[in-house]
Amino acid sequence: MVELPRASELARDERSSLLLAAQEVARCQHALTKAGLNVVGELLKGHDGFYEMNHYPDGDVFDRDSHAQYYYHAHREGGVEHGHFHTFIRGQGIPGTLQPLSAPIGSEPWPSGDEAIAHLIAVSMDAWGQPIGLFACNRWVTGETWYPAEAVKDMLPRFVIDHAYPSWPANLWLTALLQLFRPHIQALIVHRDRIIDAWREAHPAQDVFEDRGLEITGYLPISINDWVTALAQAQDDDIT
Repeated sequence: MVELPRASELARDERSSLLLAAQEVARCQHALTKAGLNVVGELLKGHDGFYEMNHYPDGDVFDRDSHAQYYYHAHREGGVEHGHFHTFIRGQGIPGTLQPLSAPIGSEPWPSGDEAIAHLIAVSMDAWGQPIGLFACNRWVTGETWYPAEAVKDMLPRFVIDHAYPSWPANLWLTALLQLFRPHIQALIVHRDRIIDAWREAHPAQDVFEDRGLEITGYLPISINDWVTALAQAQDDDIT
């Protein structure tokens, strides 16, 4: 069970930083809404339909300065989720001081060196282009290089995509959203490693990172409005 972060338990300076990110999220959403658009629609424009497992946009989105990357897709129909983002930092954007684990003996090779890729978090979206949840997953889901939780937490501020393909406001929105929900993402990443360790202990004969029985390691529902309200209230309570 992953506990939702409490705004009241965060330092005042951290809450201020998160509220600044919230302003950027709101600014991007306002720009899109004013034109009758939303984040998901921006990624699907120009495509003939929305097909399970296909990456949107074609070729993913990559920032050559930060080496941040993302794509949007769906695994299955039904349910509240329309699809989700997978967000990454590629090898050249990962400091050399942050080292991955070694792949288990007999496991398929993991990407390494400049080809290394670290999955940060997945963002669930509804059909109206609003974020509804965050989740972490096992290595086989994304084919990533496995970095321990503390290393992935250090990578989070490096996720910046500020160019115009396929949509400037959509890229800025996703960048700011990961900043706004940083406490939630950190909690999910730490929980991910605990689940991996527990699964390995319970299934010693299996390669935990390739075990199809373990896909999602943790999920947290999110609401931009609820989180921003909680942050603002905690700031006010500090003053009084």
